[in-house]
Amino acid sequence: MSLIPKKGTVYVVDDDEAVRDSVQWLLEGKDFRVRCFESAESFLSRYDPREIACLVVDIRMGGMSGIELQDRLIERKSPLPIVFITGHGDVPMAVDTMKKGALDFIQKPFKEDELVAVVERMLDHAKEVFADSQQAASRDALLAKLTSREAQVLERIVAGRLNKQIADDLGISIKTVEAHRANIMEKLNANTVADLLKIALGQTHGAHGNHAAHPAAVVKA
Repeated sequence: MSLIPKKGTVYVVDDDEAVRDSVQWLLEGKDFRVRCFESAESFLSRYDPREIACLVVDIRMGGMSGIELQDRLIERKSPLPIVFITGHGDVPMAVDTMKKGALDFIQKPFKEDELVAVVERMLDHAKEVFADSQQAASRDALLAKLTSREAQVLERIVAGRLNKQIADDLGISIKTVEAHRANIMEKLNANTVADLLKIALGQTHGAHGNHAAHPAAVVKA
């Protein structure tokens, strides 16, 4: 196995040491980086939201439950995808987690290949969300370079207003509009109006740009 895992980090939170050990052994064997915690509280104290990762968590635990942990992460606007492990009697609870964005759940005893497939899907999602957030941060940094007047001109360019209309709107000359337009193009590194619109409108990967939805899979335990 390589010293640097290729596939990303998987947090495992379960108060059952045997479950933690078996999940860790399985996933490390598939070249994932695995970090185990015996409680939701200990996980929250060490979780780094900047890391591309997913969370495998038991739905029922002593202390804070898996559902309460999901609620805490939602409150923090964390995009961390969650894989819930649940028992047969916990399926109604698992359904509730799906209403909050869960994609799936796995019941114990789960099949190894099923857990691996869910984890891979969650990490793929985490990478897409991370790429979207990086793109949004880059866009915000570019737009922050604009003066307030340039921002007003850009807003009207995006709305499809012509230079003369923009000049009338803002009470400035057409030449001034053209100068602002040139400055905007330069500051946003845009070569064409199409490039300018893509930056201004924030082209993302569609649904993945919506960080409000909290992705969670539920592993039926």
